[in-house]
Amino acid sequence: MSKIDWDDAFSNAAYITDGATYPDRWRRNATAFIETQQYLELNIPYGEHPRQKFDLFWPSTEPRGLIVFVHGGYWLDFDKSYWSHLASGSCESGWTVAIPSYVLAPEAKISEITQMIAQAIESSSKRVDGPIVLSGHSAGGHLVTRMVCESSPLANKATARIARVLSISGVHDLRNLIHTQMNDQLQLSLNEAAAESPALQKPIVTADVICWVGSEERPEFLRQANTLRDAWQNHVANIQVVVEPNRHHFDVIESLSDPGSLLTLALIGDP
Repeated sequence: MSKIDWDDAFSNAAYITDGATYPDRWRRNATAFIETQQYLELNIPYGEHPRQKFDLFWPSTEPRGLIVFVHGGYWLDFDKSYWSHLASGSCESGWTVAIPSYVLAPEAKISEITQMIAQAIESSSKRVDGPIVLSGHSAGGHLVTRMVCESSPLANKATARIARVLSISGVHDLRNLIHTQMNDQLQLSLNEAAAESPALQKPIVTADVICWVGSEERPEFLRQANTLRDAWQNHVANIQVVVEPNRHHFDVIESLSDPGSLLTLALIGDP
């Protein structure tokens, strides 16, 4: 049996045509979206670190509730400014969207980032009434599913409002990251990797959970989605894996900007 190359298993850009061009594309789209918006608040602090800030995008009508979108980048890259355009589909559907930045590794451990996301959710939830929907991409998918584990740092008042969790290409079992070069910066021990793996925890809510993944993803990301479903299916009333055809790790999030896309409809809970 051949040894698994975990660096390759978690590699995305190398398997996507023009993969290296996507971050600049995201940033341009996000900037263009912000320039057209009237109903927004930028750089709202939720902690003392300069990166502990979130942007809030409001609909033009009374909000139906709050969506918190947590970005990916393997806990190592990016900030909220790359993803603003992904709020547009939900805003057009009547939801307020919060997009936080957080302190990246190696300055912060993953367990510390988990604490920060809880702070961001609690802070933004005080500004918006109604149900809360959590969504995140890649590492962000890990962070939002982590919020509804037994050991979640999220306050009970916010947890009780969570209606749905949508993990897009999420990482739900962190243990194999120990065998990657990324761990030079992540500095994960086996104990922390296990403690921070949603698939090794019990969920504390009965909210709907959706693991959304592209059919053209690396096999590890399809496995990660199925792993969480298998681990949680006896505890959550409705958990499912949705494999979107002809989508890879970098373009699977793009349709969040479209209010009529299947991904946006899954996020906001409309049939």
